[in-house]
Amino acid sequence: MKKVVTIVVILIIVSLFGGSLYYLYQKNQESLLVFQTEQSTVETIIRKTVATGTLKPREEVEVKPNISGIVDVLLVKPGDMVQVGDLVAQLKVVPNITSLNSAKNQLRQTRINLENENKLFNRQKELFEKGVISANDFDLAKNAMDNAKQNVAAAEENYEIIQTGTTQDAGNAATTEIKARISGMVLNVPIKVGNQVIEANNFNEGTTIATIAKVDDMIFEGKVDESEVGKIKENLPLEITVGAIENTTFDAILDYIAPQGVEENGAVQFEIEGSLKETKGIFIRAGLSANASIILEKAEDVMAIKEALIQFDRETKAPFVEVEVGNQEFERRDIELGLSDGINVHVKSGIVKDDKIKIWNRVERPISKSSRR
Repeated sequence: MKKVVTIVVILIIVSLFGGSLYYLYQKNQESLLVFQTEQSTVETIIRKTVATGTLKPREEVEVKPNISGIVDVLLVKPGDMVQVGDLVAQLKVVPNITSLNSAKNQLRQTRINLENENKLFNRQKELFEKGVISANDFDLAKNAMDNAKQNVAAAEENYEIIQTGTTQDAGNAATTEIKARISGMVLNVPIKVGNQVIEANNFNEGTTIATIAKVDDMIFEGKVDESEVGKIKENLPLEITVGAIENTTFDAILDYIAPQGVEENGAVQFEIEGSLKETKGIFIRAGLSANASIILEKAEDVMAIKEALIQFDRETKAPFVEVEVGNQEFERRDIELGLSDGINVHVKSGIVKDDKIKIWNRVERPISKSSRR
């Protein structure tokens, strides 16, 4: 009886041992790697390049005086809105004493000459009426008196100009009233009351009293590298982002690309300009730093997959993906690619929307030391 029990126990142990070996063998035959899948999505893919620059008003005018003097009254400050013809500043002319005294003496002399010529004219007139002198002599006397009157008028104007800086006959040619030349916002007033200003002429650009600009018409001024300038052209759309204005993008159009580059820090840069379509009711301060995304190509609402899902044939370099046709069973599908933004790529043909695409280059998590223990 004991032998039977022993034999049964041994058989049970052998059976369990054999079953364990068979189970381990079957588990070893199964694939240890299970591939996950992803499906295509509908995306708007944009290929673009970025230029850095600033936002500036398209029209910006520096107001300069046409006479020299001292600022007596300043009527504007930065941020004020002005219209064409509004008074910006009032100047006071401080005459040169030497020039003023010389002009005064000249005026006295011309008045003395006029008085003398007037006496001579009256004598010649009496003689002409009595028939003693000819008409020619009378005309000469009248002409001399008229010239004397003109000299007095010129001397009076010269004296007035030196004393006040202008005359009534000069009109707007020279005036102490400095007015706005365009409508817009005052951006800068670099002078103060009491400062001396110099007139703008052929030899001097003059002193800037104020800078006025149309802030509702802004442009983007930036630069692109020579490696990117060949990819862009005029009339391309721009997306402007401003660091000081969060979560807002402004649409613009590329208007200008400089025909000649400028070398900066060893690289050739080309200037570009773009016009903002609208400011969306947001006040944009002149001189704000901005980035312009120049849209080179755009594909809206297209079927796209991640570039990481794409494989390439070793011989032909043709793109393909592996599509799941059964449980962990995949087949190769050649695909035609379109526009890519570096993350997603447009698939023109080769797959359909519901296809499950194999993630062939899955990154496995490293086994931690605690797991190994």
